[in-house]
Amino acid sequence: MSESYESERRTDGLDVAVLQRRLAAFAAARDWQQYHTPKNLAAALSVEASELVEIFQWLTPEQSARVMEDKGAAARVEDEVADVLAYLLQFCEVLGIDALAALSAKIDRNEGRFPANGGR
Repeated sequence: MSESYESERRTDGLDVAVLQRRLAAFAAARDWQQYHTPKNLAAALSVEASELVEIFQWLTPEQSARVMEDKGAAARVEDEVADVLAYLLQFCEVLGIDALAALSAKIDRNEGRFPANGGR
């Protein structure tokens, strides 16, 4: 089975709402909702993002471009990306933010601020 097929199969049927419900159920089953305040989730998100940065901290640009070629490093990167996304989705859920709508609106604003023909 090809790696791309495995990736497609793993994400088939998933969307933001499904993942948010799974994360909420996971937290509820452990009585963790009391700790999932915007402040705590923002702090946890920052910590997890820092752990992702740490993987790349001392790599050259060339090494960082090839990080996914090493199975151990790739697994660490994927784990940290998952942690960052999990906390971001929980943060959005707690504050009632539609993450995809917020991203789409931000892209729209950036397209206006930074026109393609504007150069660097």
